[in-house]
Amino acid sequence: MAGTGEAKKEEADYKRLCNFPLIRHTDMPDEMRIEAVELCVTACEKFATNNESAAKMIKEYMDKKFGSSWHVVIGESFGFEITHEFKNLLYMFFGGSLAVCVWKCS
Repeated sequence: MAGTGEAKKEEADYKRLCNFPLIRHTDMPDEMRIEAVELCVTACEKFATNNESAAKMIKEYMDKKFGSSWHVVIGESFGFEITHEFKNLLYMFFGGSLAVCVWKCS
């Protein structure tokens, strides 16, 4: 049982260390990028156990703020190949292994 407690403590320490956004790729303008990253962090923290709700929150906000046709994928260990509008892509990691991909296509 002590091993399980130590593993949970190590996992909590890891998540605390990696609790910052790491932008892997983006071509968004600075103002849009900053707002999108802050939105992604807020959604992932608010819906830590429900990626679908976090993605829905991000999509609805981006649609309202920057026009329609935004898409969001949140998860771990996924690959993708997308077509997107120029200057409308954000691919980032949050909390260590949680990936967030936000893009717009018409």
